[in-house]
Amino acid sequence: MLRSPILVVDDNSMILHLIEVLLRDAGYDVETATNGREALDAISRCRPALVLMDIQLPDANGLELTRMLKRREARNSPRIVAVTAYALREDRERAFAAGCDGFIAKPIDTRTFVERVASFLPEPA
Repeated sequence: MLRSPILVVDDNSMILHLIEVLLRDAGYDVETATNGREALDAISRCRPALVLMDIQLPDANGLELTRMLKRREARNSPRIVAVTAYALREDRERAFAAGCDGFIAKPIDTRTFVERVASFLPEPA
C-alpha cells in the first residue's frame, strides 16, 4: 500500500538506516537526507507529507531549518516532527516554538515508532 512520502533528516547513518527500514517495512515511501542542504533539495523534489527532523545537523540547526520551511512553505509546509536526543522539557518547548508539529525523543522505541509517526501524518484526502 502506497502511503504519503516521509523525509527522514539525520546525520547519524545508523539511526537514519534504522528509521528508514522501520518505515519502509511498514509500507511508507521514504526519502533521506543527512544535512540541511540535502533536506531542502528533497523537500523541493518529493514534497513529503512529513519530515522527521534531527535537531543537530552538521551544516544547519534543525530548528532554524524548521522555522525557515514553515515561513517559506506557509500553506504547503509539510508537517515536521523533531526526532532528537535533546529530550528535556525545554527542548520540547523550543521545538514547538520553532514550528515543529510533534516531538519524538531518541533513542526511539522500535516497537512503537511507526505508530507514533503515523499519528503525525495528515489524513488522506
